[in-house]
Amino acid sequence: MATVRDAEVMTVGPDEVVVTFVTDAAVDIVTRVGEHETVTRGPHHVARVTGLEPSTSYPIEVEDAPADAEHLPAQVTTLERPSGRLLARIVTVNDVHFGEIECGRIGDVDPAELGPVLRAGPGEPPYPEVMNRAAIAEIEAIDPDAVIVKGDLTNLGTHEEYEAFLDAYRALGPRMHHVRGNHDAMVDPHLAVEETPYAVALPGVTLAVLDTVIPGIERGRIGAEQLAWLDDLAAESSNPVLVFGHHHCWNVEGKERSAAYFGINPDDSDALVDLVARRQSIGGYFAGHTHRNRVRRFRRARNVPFVEIGATKDYPGCFAEYRIHEGGYTQIVRRISAPAALAWTEQTRYMFAGLYRDYALGPLESRAFRQAF
Repeated sequence: MATVRDAEVMTVGPDEVVVTFVTDAAVDIVTRVGEHETVTRGPHHVARVTGLEPSTSYPIEVEDAPADAEHLPAQVTTLERPSGRLLARIVTVNDVHFGEIECGRIGDVDPAELGPVLRAGPGEPPYPEVMNRAAIAEIEAIDPDAVIVKGDLTNLGTHEEYEAFLDAYRALGPRMHHVRGNHDAMVDPHLAVEETPYAVALPGVTLAVLDTVIPGIERGRIGAEQLAWLDDLAAESSNPVLVFGHHHCWNVEGKERSAAYFGINPDDSDALVDLVARRQSIGGYFAGHTHRNRVRRFRRARNVPFVEIGATKDYPGCFAEYRIHEGGYTQIVRRISAPAALAWTEQTRYMFAGLYRDYALGPLESRAFRQAF
């Protein structure tokens, strides 16, 4: 009997379910979703079961996998497909960290307390190159209309690291757009500064990209000028508007406030949420920075999603796909499935004293959801 471990329902779409898992050897394993099944060969498995019906509940079974209600539920329900025609596809990536050589280190914390700290092995290519090159290949296969890279393009903010990012992501051509993150402004406050804020017009949707960086520190902000620009864009747009930046919002429904918050400061978060509340055209805000998959919805902002997407550079090693329909969109977080990428992300799964898996992966409803316009 094969030993199956770390089985996870990675994502659920309107017509597909994707399960990832590991076996100790290169063996064949059957994954069943309802009456549909697929066979994958390990040791790193990505079982993608397609041809499913939207808004339908299906039992799931991975051959020889132990029960795990949290990560491998007995049943899942496919997403409802948004109404109307499919108009555009968008992909986002974030926290790609070109130039990083150590994974799992937090400041001066002793790795014995919060390890392991991982590195590429002798003679192996740098893991940011492995992860990002694999991500780019899989994004090209999707053939999206636009790709937004949401910051932390580099590790230390050097020009050499930025050029390495551009060298890789230029393969996506003019549909690739990027914005800096806090790592990119630690040395040169002008590195990777695009003409932000800026808009990308696509069939049926407008993408609004904001710069949330305060050079030299990890904390974020959105200045009054950018908010005014977004307010005008949303007021004048005949299409829904999706907003992108590196930093995530403060929990505006929390009671405590902190000027040292590592995301967007409370005052600017309040201002963004209030803008979303009054501009019906805005359909979501999408960030990186936290290296986790999470969605929060605030009642005062019409319950539209405020999204964080996990890092590309380590576990789960992902990017997000958005399918834009006339009546709404779906988010589907995809784990990078190249064998070398899976081998690296399996190493990084249990960083930070074994806590990283559940932090970074997040709940299924944060990785896959439908939102109506």
